[in-house]
Amino acid sequence: MIKQVLSIAGSDSGGGAGIQADLKAMSANGVYAMSVITAITAQNTEEVSDVFELPTSIIAAQLDAIFDDFDVAAVKTGMLSSAEIIRTVVKLLKPQQVKSLVVDPVMIAKGGQALLKPDAIDTLKSALFPLALLVTPNVHEAQQLSGIEITSLADARRAAKVIHQFGCANVLIKGGHLQKERGTDLLYDGRFFNIFKGEYIDTPHTHGTGCTFASAIAAHLARGKSVSDAVQTAKTYLTEAIRHGLAIGHGKGPTNHFYFLNQG
Repeated sequence: MIKQVLSIAGSDSGGGAGIQADLKAMSANGVYAMSVITAITAQNTEEVSDVFELPTSIIAAQLDAIFDDFDVAAVKTGMLSSAEIIRTVVKLLKPQQVKSLVVDPVMIAKGGQALLKPDAIDTLKSALFPLALLVTPNVHEAQQLSGIEITSLADARRAAKVIHQFGCANVLIKGGHLQKERGTDLLYDGRFFNIFKGEYIDTPHTHGTGCTFASAIAAHLARGKSVSDAVQTAKTYLTEAIRHGLAIGHGKGPTNHFYFLNQG
């Protein structure tokens, strides 16, 4: 039976990030994708122009509907913009005892717009992180979570140790914005570091890469891979999705989730 994976995140009207990217990435990586929408953004390749948070009652109802009917093998969270939304998600997830929870701590959109309220950061760390098998901050998010400026892998190691203390089993600091080792990701399990070196592709068309990476990881965890193997497989997929990025819109175009469909 096909593995079923849930994304809990915000909607991107432009289709490049958020729930839309999650569903595409999960499908492209061989699982059946489901969604719980937490917020609706008016968004394109240039900016996020408006955000509407859904009432927590409808977020809870969506979660109940999924878990009442489906055999959920993994869950990925993205945009959880307020402390109230985070607490609602945690309350509904805890009884389900999800073994493979991937938390992408979405804080800022590509265009710089805040997607997580400042007062919600502590709730994210204290309530959601302890449930997570893996937390996947990019460099900017890792800096905010750890209080450490990150310009090198050595800095990333120190930040990963701080973030791990919030209770998650594994931390993956995504290195797309590392100044010295671009394209290198760092995985920490509380004891050992695993470095994933990758090709840095110099392109502006990277909208939705964080969502895509975390969702692909969740898909491969659902399919039975270890955390390390899921990260490596997802990174290989993401690299090609970036390489075949779509130059559409007038800003930073999206990654190409189904690049393999166009290969002769």
